Amino acid sequence: MGALDEGHFHVELENGVKLSGLELGFEQEPETLAIEDAVKVLLQGLGEDVNREGLKKTPLRVAKALHEGTRGYRQKVKDIVQGALFPEVGLDNGIGHAGGVGGLVIVRDLDLFSYCESCLLPFQVKCHVGYVPSGQRVLGLSKLSRVADIFGKRLQDPQRLADELCSALHHGIKPAGVAVVLQCLHLHFPNLESAFLDPNHQGWVKARVCSGSGVFEDQDADVWSDFLSLLRFRGVNVDKTRIKDYTERCWCPSQSPLTAKISSKLEPVNQGMVAAVTSILRSLGEDPSRQELLGTPTRFVKWLMNFQNTNLEMKLNGFACGRMDILKPNGELSCNKEQIHSELSLPFWSQCEHHLLPFHGVVHIGFFCTEGLSPIGKSLLQSIVHFYGFKLQVQERLTRQIAETVSSLLGGDVMVVVEASHTCMISRGIEKFGSSTATIAVLGRFSTDPAAKAMFLQSIPKTTLGG
Repeated sequence: MGALDEGHFHVELENGVKLSGLELGFEQEPETLAIEDAVKVLLQGLGEDVNREGLKKTPLRVAKALHEGTRGYRQKVKDIVQGALFPEVGLDNGIGHAGGVGGLVIVRDLDLFSYCESCLLPFQVKCHVGYVPSGQRVLGLSKLSRVADIFGKRLQDPQRLADELCSALHHGIKPAGVAVVLQCLHLHFPNLESAFLDPNHQGWVKARVCSGSGVFEDQDADVWSDFLSLLRFRGVNVDKTRIKDYTERCWCPSQSPLTAKISSKLEPVNQGMVAAVTSILRSLGEDPSRQELLGTPTRFVKWLMNFQNTNLEMKLNGFACGRMDILKPNGELSCNKEQIHSELSLPFWSQCEHHLLPFHGVVHIGFFCTEGLSPIGKSLLQSIVHFYGFKLQVQERLTRQIAETVSSLLGGDVMVVVEASHTCMISRGIEKFGSSTATIAVLGRFSTDPAAKAMFLQSIPKTTLGG
């Protein structure tokens, strides 16, 4: 017997006969099939061939990721809490709360991710939860994380996420009070135009929000000071006066004034793609007519169209040649006939073709330059990076394409290193926060000269990816 294919439940027998999942008794859920069909519409709207290698299984992978990433809609808090409440005797005289004087219990640094309801891009959450036990009952600490995950695995806004988690714990545990503090990071993904116009584009939007019930309803209460002090004790510096700082501006970058201004200049949105995203929302268990979701399909499509498969020609002329660093082993500038030039930490943004999730990072480019050959300008290198970045991509191909294009301009001796953070690493069940991926392409002399390769690698900054 052959292996079960994850694509559409086919089994290949030893005689080469393939049996479909339906023939074997397997069935995909209707919601998953509906998402797959919608993803095919989106890929076709980008001008892609849904049957090309690399995209064949993308609809299924996207459907599985979305289904997993929104499993909170299909879970109930009471199923987790009811079996995890344990008796804990309080003070004999009835003064104070179960668990000791004050009784405050906190769990810090819970890593969550959620999908932004405004743009459907994942955002990261560092969650801190505290409660004051009452009624001689305490909750198993691991269950705080599981309850937080239920509300994280839904389309969310930071404040509503905090409020829903706080309310659910208050009703489930029935404590004297619950406090929730969230530190959220939303990827600020530029479109192609703004990426060129703003070379210092900030890649993240940060937000801090809180919610409290019972003894925590008054944000000036002493118990809040105790809670925040215990967070600061482990390096989580949260200022109570600034804890709702995101409410004064747009949390989601897709709703910022600059994004709206640029989007208004774009071509009319493909209504078929908008309908497909609406279908996805419905398949996830959401109501597309909910006020907060009314503009979400259009905003997602406008963002996705940055990666359409166009045949734009790179304009390699007219770029000013910027000053390039010329490396020597001792770090000084060299005037030899053969020199290694480098351009480091060129930012890029791209879209994973396997899961339709963004990834971003920096590109480092090194090349030899002989006497009489003018160095290639930084603006041209950044243009090449953006050209290949703003497509459906995989990091390995992106690295190779940049290296080959620069090599064609300079005669062959090129080395490219790409460092990237992938959203799919936190939103597909893996949930590995803070990880990054590095890929290397070496051409010409860099592939045969270990000293040159080492010299270039040593020039790369130790810290290039940040939040």
